[in-house]
Amino acid sequence: MRLDVFTLVPHAFAWLTEQRPVATVLGGELDLRLFSYRDYTPLRSGQVDDEPYGGGAGMVLRVDVVATALDTVYGAAPSHRVVALTPKGRQLTQAVVEELATEERLTLLSARFEGFDERIVEHLASDAISVGPYVLSNGDLPAMIVVDAVARRLPGALAEGSGEVESFSEELGGGLEYPHYTRPADFRGWRVPDVLLSGDHAKIEGWRREQVR
Repeated sequence: MRLDVFTLVPHAFAWLTEQRPVATVLGGELDLRLFSYRDYTPLRSGQVDDEPYGGGAGMVLRVDVVATALDTVYGAAPSHRVVALTPKGRQLTQAVVEELATEERLTLLSARFEGFDERIVEHLASDAISVGPYVLSNGDLPAMIVVDAVARRLPGALAEGSGEVESFSEELGGGLEYPHYTRPADFRGWRVPDVLLSGDHAKIEGWRREQVR
């Protein structure tokens, strides 16, 4: 997969590329490219945002800046999926992650603190995704969440078989993973469920399926 991220702070992704699962697939199954809006802005002094029409607090990422960046990198309107990361987009779920992970090419547009000029979402993006109904101080955090979640679903990112029993996997019926316990078996009177100490794998499997939520 080629995954392009347009961002105001490309260096913020440095730590992510050094950690699993991104580091595991980087340069192989994942070709991650970071583009700074400031490198492509047609405005003076690296300006990328402006005050919103009608007044109000905060700054908004300008449509001409994003359009110029996309035109310069792609030469024309991208034929692949371009995702605007905005609280007004469709909710990011594991099903959406699985959907994105099947794409050969994917572009993510991160926003300014107050978001995008709405014309970016309406005319430059082909999809809009939200990581949750809340406000963040860094518009790149949603992009990092999507990169990490998608990278986990690429071949070779995880140990064989481990991804099939994670929370929200089809194996678990889309629910949360069962509880985990490890040693000591009794700590401050908090005991590990007896079934997990029984050695009866059939009973353990049954118990785990009962615990899935």
